[in-house]
Amino acid sequence: MLLSREYVTYMSREVVRKLVAAQMIEAPGAVALMERVRAAIDEELSIEDRLNEEVREILSQWAEEMRKRGASYQEMYKKVKGQLARDRKLILR
Repeated sequence: MLLSREYVTYMSREVVRKLVAAQMIEAPGAVALMERVRAAIDEELSIEDRLNEEVREILSQWAEEMRKRGASYQEMYKKVKGQLARDRKLILR
């Protein structure tokens, strides 16, 4: 994850605070809402982390074949990650 947990918590708190201050939402339980926003942001940011882990697992299964053919790990990593992202319609940063 590119952002620290503390920064995600700060962003969540600020989003809720500004939405309430602008009277765009009513939130009697602002703390609970802030936790839900933080959880949603965490989930969204962890998508790429999980994708990276899956790519590493796939490439570890094909390591011997890649070595025989002289394939570059970095190139294969980019290709596999790009293909999985396209298949799942993910937008990566």
